[in-house]
Amino acid sequence: MPAGNGPHPAAIVIHGGYWRARYDLQHIGHLCAALGREGIATWSLEYRRIGNPGGGWPGTFDDVRAGAALLKQIAGANRIDLKRVVAMGHSAGGHLVLWLAKQRALDLRGVEPLAPVADLRKAWELKLSSNVVEEFLGGSPGQVPDRYRAASPIEMVPLGARQRIIHGEHDDVVPISISRGYVAAARAQGDDATLTEPPGAGHFELIDPRSAAWPVVRDTALGLIK
Repeated sequence: MPAGNGPHPAAIVIHGGYWRARYDLQHIGHLCAALGREGIATWSLEYRRIGNPGGGWPGTFDDVRAGAALLKQIAGANRIDLKRVVAMGHSAGGHLVLWLAKQRALDLRGVEPLAPVADLRKAWELKLSSNVVEEFLGGSPGQVPDRYRAASPIEMVPLGARQRIIHGEHDDVVPISISRGYVAAARAQGDDATLTEPPGAGHFELIDPRSAAWPVVRDTALGLIK
């Protein structure tokens, strides 16, 4: 929570880690604290991941939807302005905020995906992170095509929400080509989607408030909330 009496704008924050249990929300805590200093409350969601009972399809998605919707129930007690809520997430969390935008679990001013895995078929083709997508969804696109259609943002457009994607030009974890392809597809379907490529940034600089890329991330969030 930021200082002051509020009501405060809020960001739903979803951490990354390729949907695996060994990565949790602690590593995105510095981003949350930095947003708090800018006057934005953060609702950082934990969710079942690969390696947790019920993680992957569909448990991960159920948790994210339910966690976002819960903000409506706690907003009054925590002085949250539900008319000024955005969602932002990093890497696998960026994938989940794009997916969340389509669910209408609550009204969002927009989403800010940071280096999102926005195309699960492409991620599967590239065998990213030891072919984690196949483990996440329980099969290949040929085996479980309905899951890819229901879970992959590029197959869900138009999302009907403002999308301000940020992806470092030197990202060696999630290829920037995924975001470029996604934004082109989203815009072709009429979505208000943009891509910003901070020069010199890799994958993790986007969630590091000490990095040269941070002002872009911060200002994007503030712009969406206005």
